[in-house]
Amino acid sequence: MAADRLVLIAHAGDVGRRALEQLRALDVPVRALVRHDDARAAGLRALGAEVVIGDLTRPESVAPALEGVGRMYFAMPVSPDHLLAATVVATVAREYGGLDGLVGMSQMTVSQMTATSVGESQQQRLHWLAEQVLNWSGLPVVHIRPTAFLDNPLFTTLAARSIRARGTIELPFGTGRTSPVAAADVAQVVATVLRDPAPHVGHVYELTGPRTLDMTQIAEEFSRALGRPVSYVDVPLDRWRAEVLARAGLPPHTEQHIATMARLHRENRYDRASDDVARVTGVPAETVEAFVSARKDFYLGTGPTDPNGRP
Repeated sequence: MAADRLVLIAHAGDVGRRALEQLRALDVPVRALVRHDDARAAGLRALGAEVVIGDLTRPESVAPALEGVGRMYFAMPVSPDHLLAATVVATVAREYGGLDGLVGMSQMTVSQMTATSVGESQQQRLHWLAEQVLNWSGLPVVHIRPTAFLDNPLFTTLAARSIRARGTIELPFGTGRTSPVAAADVAQVVATVLRDPAPHVGHVYELTGPRTLDMTQIAEEFSRALGRPVSYVDVPLDRWRAEVLARAGLPPHTEQHIATMARLHRENRYDRASDDVARVTGVPAETVEAFVSARKDFYLGTGPTDPNGRP
């Protein structure tokens, strides 16, 4: 299939925007579906994307956004509407046809779930169900299952705050091991698949960093990157949820998801490593040390207030 078929980015969050940038750099035509015509939409237009306003949970929004589209990237922020949106996308895409690739953003936790497992968050359950719906649709689906993101506030904003104040990373992960992945690596996988989906249809890509580490080892990577001692302090999960998470003012659905992620880390459910980033893109996944080193000023409080350099 031609690499220049119109691509619909149906959520231009961190991964979606990065994938859009990479596709536009190669002159691939891209349409972005956004909820609001705001500064973010203006930024996407500046990158050369066509921008349409709509809502993934409303078929009357999705149908015109899909007109003339050959490939689609489906993702949503953490939301109780995730399954509804996936069902709407699958239904409309089946009716209108034309897709030779649908890249769905999921989570690696799904790899360990069953139809009746109950230990995961509501959001993780919605991802599992959404994958079933997309599979049943018969569409040319590729599932992307990243583990925890290095760009997550757990490893960026919260870590930076305690590193500056006390030289520590304070999380309730116990001795559990993890292999966080950079959003840039996930976006590179997404963009690679969207450029030529045919070899990837039917595949599930589990995206992690290059190796699993416990939090003490992650703190050591921070130390090397920042050139100053950083140690890990294990915080009891209940205390962390009450003193840190509850004060963030998150919606209950999101708070429950993050608290569950923390518990599953503590239970060693994130001790997984895959070379799928390198297999798809030809470039190994970024290490914790390299990620932090590239944002040294952010972590030490001497540069931008955003880990990706935004003011």
